[in-house]
Amino acid sequence: MTKTNGKIIEVENLRKTYGDLKAVDNVSFSVERGEIFGLLGPNGAGKTTTLEMIEGLRKIDNGQVQVAGIDVDMKPDDVKSQIGVQLQSSSFFDYLNLKELLKLFGNLYQRKINPDELLEKVELSEKGKSYVKHLSGGQKQRFSIASALVNDPQVLFLDEPTTGLDPQARRHLWDLIGKIRDTGKTVVLTTHYMDEAEILCDRVAIIDKGKIIALDTPDKLIDNLLAKGFKKAQAEKLANLEDVFLDLTGRNLREK
Repeated sequence: MTKTNGKIIEVENLRKTYGDLKAVDNVSFSVERGEIFGLLGPNGAGKTTTLEMIEGLRKIDNGQVQVAGIDVDMKPDDVKSQIGVQLQSSSFFDYLNLKELLKLFGNLYQRKINPDELLEKVELSEKGKSYVKHLSGGQKQRFSIASALVNDPQVLFLDEPTTGLDPQARRHLWDLIGKIRDTGKTVVLTTHYMDEAEILCDRVAIIDKGKIIALDTPDKLIDNLLAKGFKKAQAEKLANLEDVFLDLTGRNLREK
């Protein structure tokens, strides 16, 4: 269930152009406090550019964005103190272990943090003295999320968080994202996995060619399609191959 308490992100008439290319073309939407919001679209649709402008990482050409009541264009540094960003591919110092890295990130935010608590949140308590290069794919993604939580952000941005993960690690990360939302944080994510968006997201915006072409709950968007008379060429089964895989191999993580 969505836990709403007002809008935490408000985007109005957002635009970004590169020469003749309208990468983001008059995009407007809002995100409710405490929800998991998905931004979906094919490669090159403009979703990454949109998120980078919201995060204060890319200059806004036109329009306005507010995060937690802060104008991103006017006070980008203030916004960065309210958000955490997990990138699809992150680089970390090779010769610092996980605890040392988290302490370093805490110092950058001038915050005294407890690395053990953060590692426990992402189920990496036993890896505190390990190096990132020795982690599995799923562990790296969870540590990247831990690093994004260092400043106790109001909004957590996740960029394709389960890309490249096996089914067990993928489902496990879904559970983790849900638990993070349950602590009162807002989660904004991008994904190319439609089943992931359908299960995790309270609402999704679908963007294509720089414009939002649909925005609603996954159920409502599916119902709208069915109301148009859509029928699958092949009847959907009640389980898929991933369900078979998990039933045969179990749901426990296979991590060293």
